[in-house]
Amino acid sequence: MTPSAADSPADLIISACTVLVHDDQERIGFEEDAAIVVRNGVVEAVTSTAGVADLPAAERLDARGQVALPGLINCHTHAPMVALRGLAEDLPTQEWFNDVVWPVESNLTKEDVELGARLACAEMIRAGVTCFADHYFAMDAVARVVAESGMRALLGEAFFSSQGPEGRERSLEFALRHRGAADGRITTALAPHAPYTVDDADLAATAELARTHGLPVHLHASENRDQTETSLARHGATPIEVLERTGILHTDLLLAHGTGIVDRDLSLLERSDGRTAVATAPRGYLKFAWPDTTPVRALRDIGVDVGLATDGAASNNSLDVWESMALTSLVQKSSEGDPRWLTSRQALHHATLQSARAVGLGDGVGSIAPGRRADIVLVDLTGPHTQPVHDLAATLVHSARSADVRTTIVDGRILMRDRTLLTIDVPAVVRELEERLPALVDRSHGRRIQDYDT
Repeated sequence: MTPSAADSPADLIISACTVLVHDDQERIGFEEDAAIVVRNGVVEAVTSTAGVADLPAAERLDARGQVALPGLINCHTHAPMVALRGLAEDLPTQEWFNDVVWPVESNLTKEDVELGARLACAEMIRAGVTCFADHYFAMDAVARVVAESGMRALLGEAFFSSQGPEGRERSLEFALRHRGAADGRITTALAPHAPYTVDDADLAATAELARTHGLPVHLHASENRDQTETSLARHGATPIEVLERTGILHTDLLLAHGTGIVDRDLSLLERSDGRTAVATAPRGYLKFAWPDTTPVRALRDIGVDVGLATDGAASNNSLDVWESMALTSLVQKSSEGDPRWLTSRQALHHATLQSARAVGLGDGVGSIAPGRRADIVLVDLTGPHTQPVHDLAATLVHSARSADVRTTIVDGRILMRDRTLLTIDVPAVVRELEERLPALVDRSHGRRIQDYDT
């Protein structure tokens, strides 16, 4: 589609760039010397630079030497946990939870959550992330930050059964209150923490609420092989089988991690009634020395989308989805013993359309095409570490870095221009967060919000 110069001025035109596009078979390709026309937050056209030369626009970006990609999506994180970055290092999973993270999280205030979310959103915008799926506490504060920062997010208020029915009720109230907020940039989910912290009755009740209110469910499950083996020993069922018998598997489900998914789970996942997706965050699995990773190939074979994620910065130390994309490709090659899997183009597919579908936004984001929301990042490939370019997909996945993102756009609004953030004052956030850290990280009280014993 080539817009006419007689049209009213476009809101934004990005020209002289290479655009990542998808064909009707979802195969990735690249259009060179291309232009993107944005109007009312939506991509109106992807055309040639020459084709927009005479088209009036409120704003123009010359993106020479840059690649335009759909904004990256962090499909599972705990954004406020950036406040705990580096606090619990070189620990097994059980000690990480019980000795550090859950005692510290018992100190959390809504102010801590808001400051952490602001810092996290700044980090993600600078890394080309335009949307994230968050699962945490005091989520009203996170919703406020999303609205103010200009990002897009799928948000859920996490709960444990130890909180009583009030936890589940708060999760529902949050989801209903914020669904469609921030001019539609916020979508919501019910957020039971995991099958090992939420009992069958609560899971079944959550599934019923999800069906009644048309809400997805976002939770951790089969995070690692130990959890699967413990669940089998205690309940005679894998965590995925627990989700099936409680009805969770028959909702629209975003399942975090899944490195403990075993062969007997695959048929259940394939037959699930709703939209089932898994978010993979390989850096954390390597840090915890888990023996397995998300079985991306097996999940893809049964039609389950696998989106890319970072988890929280307390375990990953980073919210860099760019790194997750490269690690997913490399770890999958190693785990499958096959250098032909996962290819760079397959990794880009997981980073774009599959991640969009994972968070329930497959009809609106994940590709740069007419009618899609204008969530776009511009990546500079003129640096020495990205030259020469023999295979553009490989350059993007294995040579480019998040620091090569020059501009980040959500709904047609520029949130970062030439590496300068426009919606978040990072120094002010850091100063205030540093003042709060002593009270936040204190563990002398001996409390913890939960016990990890799987």
